[in-house]
Amino acid sequence: MTASTNRIAFQGEPGAYSHEACRAARPDMEALPCRTFEDVIEAVRSRQADLAMLPVENSTYGRVADIHHLLPESGLHIIDECFVRVHISLLAVPGATLDDIREAMSHTVLLGQCRNFLRQYGIRSIVGPDTAGSAMLVAQHGDRHRGALASALAGEIYGLDRLADRIEDRQNNTTRFLIMSRQADESRRANRAGDDRMLTSFVFRVRNIPAALYKAMGGFATNGVNMTKLESYMVDGVFTATQFYADVEGHPDDPAVARALEELRYFTSELTILGVYPADPLRAEQASG
Repeated sequence: MTASTNRIAFQGEPGAYSHEACRAARPDMEALPCRTFEDVIEAVRSRQADLAMLPVENSTYGRVADIHHLLPESGLHIIDECFVRVHISLLAVPGATLDDIREAMSHTVLLGQCRNFLRQYGIRSIVGPDTAGSAMLVAQHGDRHRGALASALAGEIYGLDRLADRIEDRQNNTTRFLIMSRQADESRRANRAGDDRMLTSFVFRVRNIPAALYKAMGGFATNGVNMTKLESYMVDGVFTATQFYADVEGHPDDPAVARALEELRYFTSELTILGVYPADPLRAEQASG
């Protein structure tokens, strides 16, 4: 048996929000930075890491491109989810003040989340490689007139001062991450807060019959199973080949979920369970907020 590495892989530079998610969800594990999402998955498959931390959607910008295509082919299983509030800090070289900053660098998505703050202080936006990578470049160049928009963790890692915190326009901005493993784990029935709310994620393709999707979804409605997400995307760039990704509340062993999945199988040509896992405690707050 291969020994555990006690590592969790994430995409980005140290200090990325995915790194922050690793610290929040698995503080006892070493976070392993990877260049791409594919590299994150491969790190787990090749046993360089035990777990993968992958962002799937953001409350402001929607789903993360390409992730839904990667999940079914990854060979990995979802064992947990992690919600991370995106709190943005303005970082600068030691000794710089807010009045010194003339331009701020970050990923284009993060720049768009701080428009009000940047406008208020007359700071010009500069598109950087990513959030933590921008912080790293600011630290390397040492220009007191250039700041970075990134996590407080990035400031800690690269030795930058935090000139302003929580400057995002929307205070409820949240990213949902999935934690994936080589082995499925359907044994748990509660999250770290003791909440027993479970989720089941799966992908499927409907059979080529009239109203197949409508009929496939009927089993969840008649059995009272709450579907929290349903998304479609093309497969291999073909308009007629559509795959669906879904999250439902409950465990496949629950009678209502079992009946709904049985009915779904009748109307699908493919059905793959991606994972069964506890709901993150922040999920309820995000739904109510």
